[in-house]
Amino acid sequence: MERHIFALQLSHLLGESFSREWVYAQIEIPKQETHGDLAFPCFSLAKHFRKNPKDIAEEISLSIKHDVFDSVSATGGFVNVMLNKKFITSHTLKQLLSEPGEFGTHSFGEGKKVVLDLSAPNIAKPFSMGHLRSTVIGNAVANLAEKCGYEPVKINYIGDYGTQFGKLLAAYQRWGNSSLIKENPLHELKKIYVKFHQEAEKNPDLIEEGRQWFKRLEHQDEEAVELWTWFKDVSLIEFNKVYQLLGVAFDLTRGEAYYNDKMEATIELLKENKLLEHSEGAEVVRLDEEGLPPCLIRKSDGTTIYATRDLTAAIDRYQTYAFDESLYVVGHEQTLHFQQIVHVLKKLNFEWADRIQHIPFGMMLKDGKKMSTRKGKTILLEEVLKEAIDKARENIEEKNPQLENKDETARQVGVGAVIFHDLKHDRRNDVEFSLDEMLTFEGHTAPYLQYSYVRAKSLLEKGGFTSSSAAAEIDDPEAWSLIKTIRAYPEKIKMAYETYDPSTIAKHLLDLARSFNQYYAKTNIVNSHNKNEKLTLVYAFSLVLKDGLQVLGIEAPEKM
Repeated sequence: MERHIFALQLSHLLGESFSREWVYAQIEIPKQETHGDLAFPCFSLAKHFRKNPKDIAEEISLSIKHDVFDSVSATGGFVNVMLNKKFITSHTLKQLLSEPGEFGTHSFGEGKKVVLDLSAPNIAKPFSMGHLRSTVIGNAVANLAEKCGYEPVKINYIGDYGTQFGKLLAAYQRWGNSSLIKENPLHELKKIYVKFHQEAEKNPDLIEEGRQWFKRLEHQDEEAVELWTWFKDVSLIEFNKVYQLLGVAFDLTRGEAYYNDKMEATIELLKENKLLEHSEGAEVVRLDEEGLPPCLIRKSDGTTIYATRDLTAAIDRYQTYAFDESLYVVGHEQTLHFQQIVHVLKKLNFEWADRIQHIPFGMMLKDGKKMSTRKGKTILLEEVLKEAIDKARENIEEKNPQLENKDETARQVGVGAVIFHDLKHDRRNDVEFSLDEMLTFEGHTAPYLQYSYVRAKSLLEKGGFTSSSAAAEIDDPEAWSLIKTIRAYPEKIKMAYETYDPSTIAKHLLDLARSFNQYYAKTNIVNSHNKNEKLTLVYAFSLVLKDGLQVLGIEAPEKM
């Protein structure tokens, strides 16, 4: 509210040359609280007004007035605003406590549907740390969409088709052991898949053998389909164990193979629109005008490629959901692929092609290198989750052995640590896998946030606080930093969704917990004369922190 008021007054004073949107984007929060709560830099105005930024700031500061502002001053080319603490505090608490579940929500997505393609592990391979990013980023973006009024539809588009499965079938025929696979499915399937690539370096004929098995699968050969179905079924059982641990659920789980008998219609559509061309025996759609390489639709041996399936899937999703946004939460190495998909759909005159967005993210690295199943260099997510849970349980046994529900709390803390370690990073950056850093229960971690929540709940319990006894107003100068951080939460939700970056919320929650713990350290809360006011603030903090953790897909234990 106060930013909008400030921007409105500024844009009115500056004239038509500076839009309210531009002015709003320039408003900053000073690094030092003594400089103000909001600041507008005047340096970019100097050329237009042919004046010193300092003089411009001084002129503007004399004309800015509103009940929400306590004072306005000019310092070194900035217009600095001190907010009316009493007004802002009262307004924030009224907004939050009247409807706690609505704080942070927005309505700009109402009546709109957003489809998210996330997680998408490949069958017959263990669920590795490499797939964690798509899963937790996509899940958090879906939660953010819901906070903004959208109806999110989460699709787990399982990788169950392609030439790699021909290689796996060939590997099974040579080295597969059905008893061992039944006993430990994904471990054994991964083992023979890695062996296939090792042997293929010595015997290149194996690659052709894999191609032939994939052709058999495409042509619905009974043996190939039976083996492939078995591999798929056991894989989904193992994947679901990981999803249960992560607390992630999907609205639809569908494999690429679902589109096997539907791709011909897409290819015919490309032919009808005279988009399909022959190139060295293969069929492609040229994208020369778009400055992109051709999009391969069918290989020279007649087999399709994942671009064909993705085009078919995109058409099917629009027909099914009539989405307003379609988000593909997939690593940045697939950027070119999604550029090609969107441009081919545009050439087919689908007006909704512009609603498709690739949400890229950096890789999960190990020792600075990409993890690879083919080379056997993977770290299994389920093992990491279990180790994190075990570490959390050890901490509980050491610090609070009398705690009830120790196993459940250990799960909440351990899983939360793994999720937050990923989401605290800007999604576009690579993340170096570090079990030690992930499982540190101090600093910029989920356990730090969860412990801050538990501390707040303990204070409320000791003070005998109930939501019905919340104070309508708080007059506590020491609480100002915390109030401002609570108040910023709705804006951070909006920003996080608009940039599709959950790290905005992760970082804000760290700021929120830091403000709370500083307030706790210097304030006597339970034994103060205005205990109820202080506990109301603690209660407000706990509501926002818990909501933010839920947005990230992390649980908040009541005790630790």
